[in-house]
Amino acid sequence: MRIMWSDRIRRPSAGRVLAVLSAAPALVLAGWLLAGLSLLLLGWFRPLAAVPLGLALAAVLCRYGLRRLPETVEATAWQTTGVVAAALASGIFNGLLHSEQLVVRRDPATYAQYAVWLAGHGSLPIPYQQAAFGGADPALRFDSAGFYSSGGAVVPQFMPGAPLIDASGHWVGGLSGLLLVPPLLGAAAVLVLSGVVARLVGARWAPLAALVFAVSLPILYTSRTTFSEIPSLILVFGGLALLHDARVRLRSGTTGLGYLPSLPSAEQPGRIRRAQSDGAVIGAELAGLVLGLAVLVRIDGLRDVLPALVYAGLLIALRRAGTRDEGRLGVPLLLGLAAGAGTGVAAGYILSRPYLNYLADSLQPLLAISGAVLALALVVALLAPRLAPPTRRVVRTRWLPEVAGGLVALVMVAFAVRPWLETVIRWPGTPDDRLNYEFIERTQQANGLPLNGTRLYYEESLYWVIWYVGVPVVVLATLAGAVLTRRMVRGRGFGWLLPLAVVGWTTVTTLYRPGITPDHPWAARRLVPVIIPGLVLLAVWGLRWVRDKARRMGYGPAVQNGLAAVGAVLLLLPPAITSAGTAFTPIERGERAAVEALCAALPARASVLIVERVTGDRFTQLVRGTCGAPTARVAFHRGADLPARSDVERLIGRTRAAGRVPVLLAANADQLSPYGEPTQVMRFRTRQDERSLVSPPDATWSLTMDVWMAVPPSG
Repeated sequence: MRIMWSDRIRRPSAGRVLAVLSAAPALVLAGWLLAGLSLLLLGWFRPLAAVPLGLALAAVLCRYGLRRLPETVEATAWQTTGVVAAALASGIFNGLLHSEQLVVRRDPATYAQYAVWLAGHGSLPIPYQQAAFGGADPALRFDSAGFYSSGGAVVPQFMPGAPLIDASGHWVGGLSGLLLVPPLLGAAAVLVLSGVVARLVGARWAPLAALVFAVSLPILYTSRTTFSEIPSLILVFGGLALLHDARVRLRSGTTGLGYLPSLPSAEQPGRIRRAQSDGAVIGAELAGLVLGLAVLVRIDGLRDVLPALVYAGLLIALRRAGTRDEGRLGVPLLLGLAAGAGTGVAAGYILSRPYLNYLADSLQPLLAISGAVLALALVVALLAPRLAPPTRRVVRTRWLPEVAGGLVALVMVAFAVRPWLETVIRWPGTPDDRLNYEFIERTQQANGLPLNGTRLYYEESLYWVIWYVGVPVVVLATLAGAVLTRRMVRGRGFGWLLPLAVVGWTTVTTLYRPGITPDHPWAARRLVPVIIPGLVLLAVWGLRWVRDKARRMGYGPAVQNGLAAVGAVLLLLPPAITSAGTAFTPIERGERAAVEALCAALPARASVLIVERVTGDRFTQLVRGTCGAPTARVAFHRGADLPARSDVERLIGRTRAAGRVPVLLAANADQLSPYGEPTQVMRFRTRQDERSLVSPPDATWSLTMDVWMAVPPSG
């Protein structure tokens, strides 16, 4: 059969360029994650295998997800240029001011050390290397902050998705390359959100959304260091963009397959419709896969994509009821979701079991809810033909659209008055709760607040959002949510259903229970994957609605454009003002050089024993992974501040007998003086994040770290 191209080769339009640039990051990450995870499970995550396989999978996904996209975005060259400029500015700005969090104090350094280990060794779990200390000994401990001891090895705390991404930077440029991956991901996130805005609101609003999003403090914060929130955002909103494209492809004449057989003209329409449907099906499968892979990056991603599961069931039901063409996308979307989320959950249980066990009290109910939602969606899909008539009668109820829209506003009002109705507390019932209690009391003392370690401050969560994006964004987003909900109940605006469901569901559940230590900017990361980008998306739609309302009321272009300009300023100024206090102050700079100097100070064939508690928590995995030296902590007896001298001396002798050089590390010289001549190998002074509880952060705090080393003399 003779083959011919269905479209002529032509210069891509500005809209198509924006559509491709905004969908490609999610597909590239998906390909890299699938390749990287497969190799990691085999113990072969090495550059020679991961780079070609990752690039190949990314190319395949991009080919089928982006090839011959329909005109999902209508944009001018200036609008596309504005978005690209905002993304580039974000990447450059955050790259110049990036953080260097490598010493394990909080999650970013845990992710960084996880990535360092993967880049250097390509396998998990992390071996104890007991032979380097003369064999097993009850005084040896190999766990540390962020790294569990489990099954005779060390297991990193978090899901493997973000470290698999960050490890690529280490292959390119060592620690410097690893630390520059977050700014690149932040720039990609600006592109992805702008693409969703261009698709759902209009390309003229995309540059404004890009700026409002990029200057928000939580986005700056998580784009400068190794968090998991930005890659999760790329996957969630990239998946929404791909699903939108699949819907448009289904309605357009673009197949996405690249060719059509030469058939008699009478047979062409049916063939085109089938090819058109096939291209949309592939797009829906890829959208589901990308959305589901958010679970591989953050286990909380399971909650974020739960509405997509319901949406897939709804599409299947609509197909069975024969009411909408989009129904044929339900099964492929569900299969893609199952593949992506199933991969994430399986990887978590294989590679991060202790972490998931720690989260069992919240994770098991979430898994149960997900299973119940899936079962309910399938039941509704099976009964769709019977349920369709009564459902139509209910939807046609005259007052229902107004009630649905009003509920959106009522929920936001409830969050606004929550601080006057509730004080969220948690009594310490576990050792971790006790540590959190003590941390909050210390933070309250530093902030000049009354001491009450049970306070979680979750009742203030809506005001956290207002700190970072401003009242105008919240008000316009609420207006948009109410108007869009009313429209959808009336049977219009179906393309907004899944985006609004994802944003609404995640916003409500996260604001109700953020599940994080409430100091800022630390707690702001909870707002990054969905809430801030989702509210920005809705806010610019709300601003467009206000401008269009002015046109419908008979006001001229001058008034309409004036409203849009004033609205743009109101959206942009509050987040910019909040961010100004810390945006130009990088934190923990110089840490990379300090770590490299520490590693250089270790003698050849060193086996490192850490004999002080805080140094052990912070440096055990760093010395093991970054410095490449076998490392262990010496166990403390109950109530003691230092390990027993007899334990330390026994381990020194056993280490030396194994042909290694025993090296001791501690925070102070006097902790090492009984064993040898102390030498200071780290004297680090820098700035760290503020820990604010009741106001937005506007400064940084000082940070001091000292490490001393002793090499016990032989004999």
